[in-house]
Amino acid sequence: MEVTGVGRPWQARPVAGKIERPLVPEEWVLRIGAVLGALPRVHEENAWVGTRWRVGPATIAHVFGGEDQQFRITFRAEPDEVMAFEHLGAPYFKGEWGLNVVGMLLDDDTDWDELAELLTDSYCLQAPQHLAAQVDRPA
Repeated sequence: MEVTGVGRPWQARPVAGKIERPLVPEEWVLRIGAVLGALPRVHEENAWVGTRWRVGPATIAHVFGGEDQQFRITFRAEPDEVMAFEHLGAPYFKGEWGLNVVGMLLDDDTDWDELAELLTDSYCLQAPQHLAAQVDRPA
C-alpha cells in the first residue's frame, strides 16, 4: 500500500473564518489503513481534510475530524443498506452527496470489527470486479 503525506501538520491549521478541525488520532488512521491496505491495489492519501483510501480513482473511505470536533468516516454501501443505516441513527448517518454514501461517527466506543466489515464491503462496491472477486467478504 502506498501512503502519501499522512498526518501532515497543515491539516490542523485554522483558516480565516473557519473553525479548526481536529486531526484524527494516528492510531485510528493506522487501524483503518491496516484493514484497507490488505485489499488489492488500495492506496492511502491526504484528502482535503483527513485521510482517504482509494482503489484507482474511486474513494473507498474517508476519515476526518469535523468542525464540531467529532470524528467521522464515510464509505460506500448498497442503496438498501444506506436507508437502513439512516434509520438506525447514531453513530450512522447518510452522506450529503452520492446515493450510496454512509457515514459513521468514531469515538472510543467504535466497534472496529464491524467497521472493518463495512470498509471491506465498501471496497467491493468501489473496486473493479476483477479486484473485488479476490476479496473474502464478511459473512
